[in-house]
Amino acid sequence: MANTMQFDLVSPERSLASLEVTSVQIPGADGDMTAMPGHAAVLTSLRPGVVKVQSADGEKDFVVTRGFAEISADSISVIAEHAHVGTEVTKADLEDVLTAAKGAVKTANSEDKDAAEKFVADLVSLMDAMD
Repeated sequence: MANTMQFDLVSPERSLASLEVTSVQIPGADGDMTAMPGHAAVLTSLRPGVVKVQSADGEKDFVVTRGFAEISADSISVIAEHAHVGTEVTKADLEDVLTAAKGAVKTANSEDKDAAEKFVADLVSLMDAMD
């Protein structure tokens, strides 16, 4: 079994990362998870949070809002609605996302309201952690 796996992170605007990694921590919708080489195939949705990538060059962090991660034994692909390099992101970068999310709560039907409110809460937690 290999000691590394391919990691790719893309958002609609750009590709943020494509590198060989030893592990990736993902803010999954059902909780944080860590993927390493040999991981079982999984598809999970993301909640707002930080994707932490371990590679030979050290740790890199990426802030994501929502999207999904596809994990296999030898690769992980993260497709995020919004993504930023952790060292470059500011609260201001996420304000528009938060404003839109709060608007979505107001217009959501009863079936979608819980998910919309959870997204806002997760986003606020992420932004609070950036202080």
